[in-house]
Amino acid sequence: MADTVSSGSGSQSKGAPGHHLEKGVSANQHVDLNANLEARIKNPLEGIPYDDLMYKVDLFAQEKGLVECIPLLRKGALVAQRPDDYENIAGPETLDDDEKRVLRDEVEHKWRLPKKLFLTIATCSIGAAVQGWDQTGTNGANIFFPHLYGIGGSSVHDKILVGLVNAGPYIGSAFIGCWLSDPINNWFGRRGVIFFAAHFCIWPVIGSAFSHNWQQQLANRLLMGIGMGAKASTVPIYAAENSPASIRGALVMSWQMWTAFGIFLGTAFNLAVWNAGAINWRLMLGAPFLPAVPLLLLIYICPESPRWYMKKNRYAKAWTAMLQLRNHPIQVARDVFYIHAQLEIEEQLQRNSNYLQRFAELFTVPRIRRANLAAFTVMIAQQMCGINIIAFYSTTVFKESGSDDFQALLASFGFGLVNWLFAFPAFWTIDTFGRRSLLLFTFPQMTWTLLAAGLCTLMDQGTARTALVSLFVYLFAAFYSPGEGPVPFTYSAEVYPLSHREIGMGFAVATCLFWAAVLGMTFPFLLDSTGTVGAFGCYAGFNAVAFIMIFFFVPETKQRTLEELDYVFAVPTGKFAKYQLTQALPWWFKRWVLMRKDAKLKPLFHVGGEHEIDPEEEEVARQNAVRADSGSDDAKAR
Repeated sequence: MADTVSSGSGSQSKGAPGHHLEKGVSANQHVDLNANLEARIKNPLEGIPYDDLMYKVDLFAQEKGLVECIPLLRKGALVAQRPDDYENIAGPETLDDDEKRVLRDEVEHKWRLPKKLFLTIATCSIGAAVQGWDQTGTNGANIFFPHLYGIGGSSVHDKILVGLVNAGPYIGSAFIGCWLSDPINNWFGRRGVIFFAAHFCIWPVIGSAFSHNWQQQLANRLLMGIGMGAKASTVPIYAAENSPASIRGALVMSWQMWTAFGIFLGTAFNLAVWNAGAINWRLMLGAPFLPAVPLLLLIYICPESPRWYMKKNRYAKAWTAMLQLRNHPIQVARDVFYIHAQLEIEEQLQRNSNYLQRFAELFTVPRIRRANLAAFTVMIAQQMCGINIIAFYSTTVFKESGSDDFQALLASFGFGLVNWLFAFPAFWTIDTFGRRSLLLFTFPQMTWTLLAAGLCTLMDQGTARTALVSLFVYLFAAFYSPGEGPVPFTYSAEVYPLSHREIGMGFAVATCLFWAAVLGMTFPFLLDSTGTVGAFGCYAGFNAVAFIMIFFFVPETKQRTLEELDYVFAVPTGKFAKYQLTQALPWWFKRWVLMRKDAKLKPLFHVGGEHEIDPEEEEVARQNAVRADSGSDDAKAR
């Protein structure tokens, strides 16, 4: 058993000051990954005697075909065991100056990363840009193709068909693409899924540009959705598994960053082809295939996820892949041994299950169920917040506000630009301020800005009305982009254990895109029946509901290794919610409303040996220990 900080480590990597793994806990004291009542995050290597640890290393190397790496693995295991004291490791495993420098650089220069890791993240970013551009093709085309297809009337029939065509990719994703992610990942790996998905982001997209009726258009967009769903369920996982923990959020949020860029690129292209004549809308629909081509060509130049290789018991290939993703072999030795050791503990969650059993376990195994609830919450919140009513229908909304066709497209371009530019602050805040904190700060801001945009539509038509509606929509996007924009896909890619990561991410993305489809189909009716003010007011209310859900159900994951998150989601939901209500909320009120600087917040999670245990929990732990001892005595008697 072991615990290492995957990729540069667990909390700001090995040896990061202020982010220590647990001390003073016997290696035999295991945390129940389904009921971590003490909210402990522990290092299972802590306390293992030197000889025992070296024996484990030698046995691991022999079993996994890494015998030639034993000297490095011995060093790596000791670094993982003593993250704050690696400079004082003595004996034959003493680190040389170069190894010590590399481990210090993880903390002091955490953006010094190998070229292959940057290439991997860049390739993932291209996949995200495809996703964003695909979303905005119909945004501009919506004001052209319905009339040409004969479905541009105001009847319920026509509105349903327009909504269905717009929602086509999300229906294809939610019902097919997301669910293909697990089996294709199992057979072909992360790169194989992305290669597969890229094809569905090229040929159906080209086909949509040549569609002559709504039936053909819908078929192509459904096929496009298969690629979008499989890609969205895998690219964030691929990025998360390859990234160092200390900057994993910043690297994985490239998904949203470049999805936003794809949306911006789409709105810019829609504006550029405005004067292209009768084929302008066909160009808007077909152009998103362009970034999918380099995605198809680059993906196999990138290394496969080492964690996927380890899941398949192909440790030699995992070692080779990790060498491309880390700056020095000492990091590779530490991370490979740590991940393997933590996976041994994670085996209590694993079963020899098939696809349907793994899906059922998303709701029945407590540790996985809590992660699933948190991922579901952040994903559905992305639709509840109202961003996609702008992404799908901003041109329509701006027209409803009094703009002509060109002005509406220009305003949509402005929205796309703001949405992209304001994603940049998340690079510096998602791993410091944190995922949860970003959500809790930005959701109230999205609520009032969306409500203000709707209220401004009550003004008389004119320049002032158009300007104010645009201003508040842009402010809404500015708050969305560093919060609910990057967090859902980053968060969902992190929280599931390796055994259920593909099926879990598939469920999370299917949740997001299914409700995106529902939104795409219902928004024309909502807009028609309540007007812009009613539609925006409705989604402002949804923002408030999403804020409450996040407050109670979404733990923080920043600067934890993927394996350490097993301990975070082992804490019962009731305990976490109780802590938020009885500890975090009163502290926030005292600190930020009463402005009391002496207000202190007792942490929920403990990464050291000393912590407080509630009396009722201590009694439960005592009773469990008595039952365990009794069971052991009974076994001996038998």
